[in-house]
Amino acid sequence: MQSAVPPLLQVEHLNVSFATQTGEVAAVRDVSFSLPESGTLGLVGESGSGKSATALAILRLLPPQARVSGEIVFGGQRLLGLNEDEMRAVRGARISMIFQEPMTALNPVMRVGDQVAEAVQAHHRAARKDAWQRAVEGLREVAIPDPESRARDYPHQLSGGQRQRVMIAMALVNNPQLLIADEPTTALDVTVQAQILELLAELRDRHKLAVLFISHDLGVVSRVATHVAVMYAGEIVEMGPVESVFAQPAHAYTRGLISAIPTLKTDRSHPLATVEKQDPATQPAILREIAPRHWARVAPDRR
Repeated sequence: MQSAVPPLLQVEHLNVSFATQTGEVAAVRDVSFSLPESGTLGLVGESGSGKSATALAILRLLPPQARVSGEIVFGGQRLLGLNEDEMRAVRGARISMIFQEPMTALNPVMRVGDQVAEAVQAHHRAARKDAWQRAVEGLREVAIPDPESRARDYPHQLSGGQRQRVMIAMALVNNPQLLIADEPTTALDVTVQAQILELLAELRDRHKLAVLFISHDLGVVSRVATHVAVMYAGEIVEMGPVESVFAQPAHAYTRGLISAIPTLKTDRSHPLATVEKQDPATQPAILREIAPRHWARVAPDRR
C-alpha cells in the first residue's frame, strides 16, 4: 500500500525461521509490505503460509528458537532493535492483537473484567477501581449487554461471540494505533461473524485504527480490507487493491484460492476447485505464470 506520508508500519525483507532437530525451517521468507495510518491490509493464505508468524514477528512474540531478520519500522521505531522493556511499552499499548481462539487466549480462572483491567494497568498508572471502570466501558463499547454484570463473569460463562468481543475490548482499551486481527472470526457461526466484522469496521473508523487483518477467508477479507497481500509458502506472491486482485488475480495461487470459494453452483456437476501444492524450493518458477501486464501488482522483489 502506497502513501504520500511515511507509513505507520513498514516491513522490509522479513525472514523468520525455526531451528529444529532436522535443520532450520523457514516460515516467512523475504516479506515486505507497508500499512498507512487508518489503512486496512488483509493478509490471506492457507494455514501454514506464514501469516500468523509474520504478525507474531511484528509483536516479537515468537518463541526463543525463532530466528528473525529484516526490518520492522513502526511509527519511526525499529522494533527489532528495541530491548524487551521498550518493546513491552509498544506491545498492547500502541500495537494490539486479537488472537484466533478467545477461549484459549483468555485466562479461564480470571473474570473477564479483571483481564481487560489488567491490560489497562500494564500500561497506565491507574488505580484498580479506575482500571475496572475503564474495562466496563471497554465492554460497553464492543456492545456487550449489561457490561457491569458481564465483567464479573468467567470466559466459560460467555458465548463465543461475547468472548471475541472481550478480546476486542482488551485490544482497544489502551487506544492503540495498529490492530492486528488474527483470524478473529474463525470459530464463529456466520451470523455472529457478520456482527463481529461490522463491529470491527465501526471501531476502526471511530478510533482511526490501522488494521492488519489476517484470514484464510477471501470473502471476509473482501469485506473489511482495502488492500490485500496473498501469502504462499512463507512469501507474499501478490499484493494490491482488493477490487483489482479479486477481479483480475495475477498469480496462479491467487487464482486457485478464488476458484476454490464455494458458490451456489458448487455441486456434483461443478465440484470445488483445489489448489495444487508446490514445493517451496521451486516457488519462484510459479511466478513465470504471471502476465507481464499484472507485474505492478506483484509483491515487491517478486517480479
